[in-house]
Amino acid sequence: MNRKNDILEEYNSWSKSYDNDSNPTRDLDSLAVSQNSQRYKAKRIIEIGCGTGKNTTILAEIGSSVHALDFSPGMIEIARKKLSSKDNVEFTITDIRQKWPLEDKSADVITCSLVLEHIENLEFIFSEANRILMDSGEFFISELHPYRQYQGKKANYIRNNEKIEITAYKHDVSEFVNTAIDHHFKLERIDELHDENDTQTVPRLITFIFKKLK
Repeated sequence: MNRKNDILEEYNSWSKSYDNDSNPTRDLDSLAVSQNSQRYKAKRIIEIGCGTGKNTTILAEIGSSVHALDFSPGMIEIARKKLSSKDNVEFTITDIRQKWPLEDKSADVITCSLVLEHIENLEFIFSEANRILMDSGEFFISELHPYRQYQGKKANYIRNNEKIEITAYKHDVSEFVNTAIDHHFKLERIDELHDENDTQTVPRLITFIFKKLK
């Protein structure tokens, strides 16, 4: 099966149970977005990989506008219903491995959560982020920590009592940072997030805030 279709089909399938499944990675990511949300108050926000709108709900409360992108019709359908009362949110189905349907310098902030493990080539992602952000705009990234990936962890869910693992690509911290630098960003902040009351094992998530250089 084509890898692109494999990822898309699995997320469409997962959309039916995504919000109700036990998922500490999803929940910790939402906490990370919430903790950083005040940085983006009254900003024009692009959300990459909005899924079922778990973070869109947070961003819609603080941003002047939110344009949420995802390649899964199943996920976006749920997100649209969840945020149907919000007039500052727009949803678009798109594959971010192709040119994003956004104007140059049209956003102040881009957020991207639990998406880039499914993207083989980070170069294009940072190139598009640079194109779309205003000068000094910020690119927030939250991902499964590479240490977890080294242990063989990846996005997964249960379907018909079977564990389904979704195709993922490993990206080292240095790859994120160096790719950002190559596309005229500077690192503003990096955090490693553990599960609550658990600092003895490897972090679950890593987050970056990159600022676009003028």
